[in-house]
Amino acid sequence: MVIIHMSMVDVTAKPEVYREATARGTLKLKSETIELIKEGKVEKGDPFYAAKIAGVLAAKNTSSLIPLCHPLPLTDVKVDIELVDDSSVQVEATVKTKAQTGVEMEALVAASMALLTIWDMTKQYEKDEQGQYPHTLIQNIRVVRKVKGKGR
Repeated sequence: MVIIHMSMVDVTAKPEVYREATARGTLKLKSETIELIKEGKVEKGDPFYAAKIAGVLAAKNTSSLIPLCHPLPLTDVKVDIELVDDSSVQVEATVKTKAQTGVEMEALVAASMALLTIWDMTKQYEKDEQGQYPHTLIQNIRVVRKVKGKGR
């Protein structure tokens, strides 16, 4: 029998310091779908507004989603969304705290959930004749900035 050990990293001895992380990702959509977003004609409502709320909620619940992630007292979560071109949406999520461990996972989860929410709200416009999503692509989700300590 193989016994696998797993545990959270013990951060008890680490001091609480200011921490910040920003994650970014993109969603490729059909240009027709982007036009529907711009014109406010998405049947489910405003996908960007819903995505911002989803991103904040996701950041706040990261430790419930990732088993060994510490629950953190988040002090700020900001989700920005912009149209990059006629077929791309970019999401950027910034999370802040004063804690013993960083907020990279919270920023990544926030960006991911915001992108997934936009996809969910627009997927009916993305299907091809076979019911597939050949144009829809979530990509490049990554941490683009990390701050630790007093110097911001």
